[in-house]
Amino acid sequence: MSDTYTPPKVWVWNKANGGAFANINRPTAGATHEKALPVGTHPFQLYSLATPNGQKVTILFEELLAAGHTGAEYDAWLIKIGEGEQFGSGFVEVNPNSKIPALMDRSGETPIRVFESGAILLHLAEKFGAFVPTDPAKRAECLSWLFWQMGSAPFLGGGFGHFYAYAPVKIEYAIDRYAMEAKRQLDVLDRRLAETRYLAGDDYTIADMAVLPWYGALVKGWTYGDAGTFLSGHEYTNLLRWADELFARPAVKRGRMVNRMTGEPHEQLRERHDASDFDTRTQDKLEG
Repeated sequence: MSDTYTPPKVWVWNKANGGAFANINRPTAGATHEKALPVGTHPFQLYSLATPNGQKVTILFEELLAAGHTGAEYDAWLIKIGEGEQFGSGFVEVNPNSKIPALMDRSGETPIRVFESGAILLHLAEKFGAFVPTDPAKRAECLSWLFWQMGSAPFLGGGFGHFYAYAPVKIEYAIDRYAMEAKRQLDVLDRRLAETRYLAGDDYTIADMAVLPWYGALVKGWTYGDAGTFLSGHEYTNLLRWADELFARPAVKRGRMVNRMTGEPHEQLRERHDASDFDTRTQDKLEG
């Protein structure tokens, strides 16, 4: 195989690209099969998987409930993206981009679809008046970090994570390029958290909930194999301090479990339809 690739004048998808997730990658949108989505009894219907993007939303739901917002009760339905369930007709109606998470807000007279994790976080935070500041300067800081995450994470996941952990071949240039960017992003966060307790300042907000499952998990060594060591995650002491504090929150622990299909059995709650779904054994671990 040649070390040099010359792109054609017109790219044509005529072969699988190999690597993880190749079976669900395609250059077109839309549904591949008919499948209606289930609907539970709660005001909010979430269709998701416990990837970092999925965890953002379940963490917020659990934090809202822990803060006493009983109207935030939700059903969390598992979407197995590895099996292409995000391409079912019902899911595509909620999210035409066929990515998790996707939310149907049925709390009012007319159901509202919300897709993109950042949009869901903001929609829920504003609906309940929680975890997003009302002071204009603090609100701007919160939203800046929220949208920083939305713009930065593709370089971490689709860039570094893909080429380091999932690509069928190791490409030195690609890994070096995205490792450099991942470390720059970690440094951005570490410098900010040297100044403040949370990303937006003194208050815990949806900005923290958006960033934690991506960058907190990375510096803890929980994603992409040994990527935390590869990127020297221990260097980022302020980021680690913040991550340890937030991962210890019971609501965060619960949120990270919902729609999870990997890890130890006590870390998984594949679907969540009631607070009682977190059983006594799990609750002991959450509070411990």
